[in-house]
Amino acid sequence: APDAAPGAGGGYLVGRGVADATGEIAEVGLMGYGRLDQQAEGLHTRLRARSFVIAHPATGERVVLVVVDAPMIFSSVRREVLRRLADEYGDRYTDRNVLITATHTHAGPGGQSHHLLYNLTTLGFHEKTFDAVTDGIVESVREAHDDLAPSALRLTHGELTNASANRSREAFARNPAADRRHFPDGIDPRTSLLRIERRGEPVGALNLFATHNTSMSGDNRLVSGDNKGYAAHHWEHDVAGVEHGGTDDGPPDFVAAFAQTNAGDMTPNLDLTPPSTPEDAARTREIGTRQYEAAAAQLDTPAAPVRGPVDSRLVHVDLSDVTVRPEFTGDGRTHRTCAPAVGAAMAAGSTEDGPAFPGFSEGENPLWDLVSDSVLYTASPELKDCQAPKDIAVPIGAMNAVYPWVQERVPVQLVRIGGLYLVGIPAEVTVTAGLRLRRTVADIVGADLSDVLVAGYSNAYAHYVTTPEEYDAQHYEGGSTLFGRWQLPALRQTSARLATALRDGTELPPGPVAPDLSDRQLSLQPPVVLDAPPAGHGFGDVLTAPRPAYLPGERVRVTFAGAHPNNDLHRGGTYLEVQRRTGDGWRTVAVDGDWSTTLRWARRGIAASEVTVTWDVPGDADGTYRIRYHGDAKNALGRVSPFTGTSGEFRVVP
Repeated sequence: APDAAPGAGGGYLVGRGVADATGEIAEVGLMGYGRLDQQAEGLHTRLRARSFVIAHPATGERVVLVVVDAPMIFSSVRREVLRRLADEYGDRYTDRNVLITATHTHAGPGGQSHHLLYNLTTLGFHEKTFDAVTDGIVESVREAHDDLAPSALRLTHGELTNASANRSREAFARNPAADRRHFPDGIDPRTSLLRIERRGEPVGALNLFATHNTSMSGDNRLVSGDNKGYAAHHWEHDVAGVEHGGTDDGPPDFVAAFAQTNAGDMTPNLDLTPPSTPEDAARTREIGTRQYEAAAAQLDTPAAPVRGPVDSRLVHVDLSDVTVRPEFTGDGRTHRTCAPAVGAAMAAGSTEDGPAFPGFSEGENPLWDLVSDSVLYTASPELKDCQAPKDIAVPIGAMNAVYPWVQERVPVQLVRIGGLYLVGIPAEVTVTAGLRLRRTVADIVGADLSDVLVAGYSNAYAHYVTTPEEYDAQHYEGGSTLFGRWQLPALRQTSARLATALRDGTELPPGPVAPDLSDRQLSLQPPVVLDAPPAGHGFGDVLTAPRPAYLPGERVRVTFAGAHPNNDLHRGGTYLEVQRRTGDGWRTVAVDGDWSTTLRWARRGIAASEVTVTWDVPGDADGTYRIRYHGDAKNALGRVSPFTGTSGEFRVVP
């Protein structure tokens, strides 16, 4: 990568990268809603990893920011990514200066974790999905590394008030008035944009805004980037003209990433009712469009170039065993965190975003408390006291002693880019918990509070972080705060250590690193054994043909004799093409990563598959079109062979 000092382009060397990170799209559990029945049946939009390498030419310090269309980032993924980056770049990209964060789509395939709790709905570990995610991240970082060039950075802030609602107002209302005044509507409306410019023109953007990526419902069965994935694709593809999110010969002309901040109690379902499948696409597009518009509007906001050092710090903390000093507890006394426990309120679910388990409710669950104590297990007095007032549904820390269910040792990170500070927290942080983390860091480093942001869902996953006051309400978020009432104060104390070290230029010991669990994985998902075409047909045959003609705005639907899509994930490619006839042949106008297409897979009998491709005809379309499907069939000997099916031609008549 070039190491020359920037000239007129700006004060940093910046590189951009984007790569496909789509895993299995069939017969794998979608992650986020915790539903065993939510097994993937196809593809709505491809998932991507977007990376930015930012280097200070004078000091040589650099950081990597990676935003992945994924439910969570697990330590399993981060460990493998860092191992592979070390193989390629030595000690240039390390645990300390690489921040990997998830958009938290609830329509992404699971099975990537090395902890059992998160693999229950996927029937264990899924190596193909794990490889797709890690490959995509590494490729995006490699592309960003190779793209390093003199660039200017500009940081702006705006407000977006119609893309989030507080799904836990009763818990939020328990916070002190000084905190509530900071969020008069109960939401964090701040939308921040770090834009990358070369020769005065924007070539990339990183947006940070707090709203759950749950516009797609728990009844959805298609892999999707949800609202943040739509915002990124729309800006890159529809506005900037990037073809299908990237090319094979370097980064596209514009890379846009939409990352989370403290979205723990923020929902995109503004009516506070969970979405339903008929509304999935419309809600996703609406909330994604609002995030894009708020971000893109900031391109016209005057802002001085970002100046100052690039730096980072990271420590590992055992959240089950932290002594929290009085200056962080708020009551003048020392407290301790404790072994993780799942609260009954967690089983109640966030009913604004998805369904709950029967028999559980937010708040008190006295019947469950009685049953659990008298029939299932007896929690120790120490655990009960530390977790109070939580009704303990699952003493998952004790279960960790038998098999790793959840992570207890987690990374906490602080990244500086000039005047911007990102606090990397491996959890879902409520807006008020985020405010306290931000204040802690801002006070130590002397930054404007607006320029200190929480990067939630980063580097690992440890469920939720609430304020102690919110924890006492024991709503879904409090029941999901695993390490007790003092978990946020423990993270504030850790963030203070990071901020002090960053300010003073001192190093910190790494702390207790989580163990490598890659050799302890279970996989109960039956593999694809054999593909066979439906009786009387061959692979790729058209079973349901398109009509002869369509109007703009109508939906074309074609069904093919297909094969299991997990035989080949077509990562970096496509399962389908919509093609338009031109004077010298056919030109592809849409693929499976585009918003206008879907692919739905269905098993027919034991080994046969039907694949249905849809295309929503754009308003400006006209001419002659066809749809192609690319499949891969496995024979009885295990050999996988590609095939292609092509529909008949059809006209679009404006």
